[in-house]
Amino acid sequence: MAFFPSKLPRTAGTRTLTRRSLIKGGLLAAGGLAVYSTAIARHWVELIERPIQLKGLPEAFEGMRIVQLSDIHLDEFSEPVFIRHVVHRINALEPDMVLLTGDYVSEGILSTRKFAIGAAWHCANILKELTCAQVYAVLGNHDVGVSAREVSTALRDNGIPVLVNTCLPIERGNARFWLAGLQDPVVGIPDPDRAIPTKIRGLANEPVVLMCHAPDYVDTLLRHPASRSVGLMLSGHTHGGQVRFPLVGALELPVMGKRYVHGLFPLGGLQLYVNRGIGTIGLPFRLNCPPEITVITLHSA
Repeated sequence: MAFFPSKLPRTAGTRTLTRRSLIKGGLLAAGGLAVYSTAIARHWVELIERPIQLKGLPEAFEGMRIVQLSDIHLDEFSEPVFIRHVVHRINALEPDMVLLTGDYVSEGILSTRKFAIGAAWHCANILKELTCAQVYAVLGNHDVGVSAREVSTALRDNGIPVLVNTCLPIERGNARFWLAGLQDPVVGIPDPDRAIPTKIRGLANEPVVLMCHAPDYVDTLLRHPASRSVGLMLSGHTHGGQVRFPLVGALELPVMGKRYVHGLFPLGGLQLYVNRGIGTIGLPFRLNCPPEITVITLHSA
């Protein structure tokens, strides 16, 4: 009888110690994951090389290299030194063109409008360091929410044209294709008739590359006659989900970014590419979803 009482306290104590150890271990693991997600994974930029075949691409543009950069969200939470690092990496690639697909700043609870406008000018000053001769931009929903006029002015005053429901020819000798940009579909009014007017539709050997921040707008675009002239649409907005768990996937996705999350989507004659972006929103975390620089190499289909 004396045996059992002598063992019971030690057994109970062992259980208590085990529970405490498990709780402590879980908290340490969660803390380590948080540190990894914010300090390491958030800055571990992946370079994605993506060959794209465009029907009717003129021979003069065969092998043209386009870098896509998206969703910078400067200062919430992207640090200027980090964005400069990204710009230097792009410069080292020596691309023929750089396309910026929106959200240079953040409209959020941590950013006042005045702060975000200042961040837009700071971001544009950094992007001015891109050495590529051809750099073009569209706006994202956060840019429009902060101030489309201010963000556009910051970019344009730093030598970066902003395409808002408009297009322009990209020329090499007598050959050309068209670069078009839509206004952000989340909080703006995209107008395919202005961005891709009838005069540039269906032209032999003059395909259209379209920039549009929110990828799910492609479903609306595909019902419009202008879509038949678009060979490639470049989008961002989703951050690839930003935090992704095995089997579960993304924890949260934004409006108009729930169907086409990241990567290449062949949609008949139109190809959609969704870039995971550089910055973060909500919390400064990335998990199983690194920031991305995309290098697109054009080939004739």
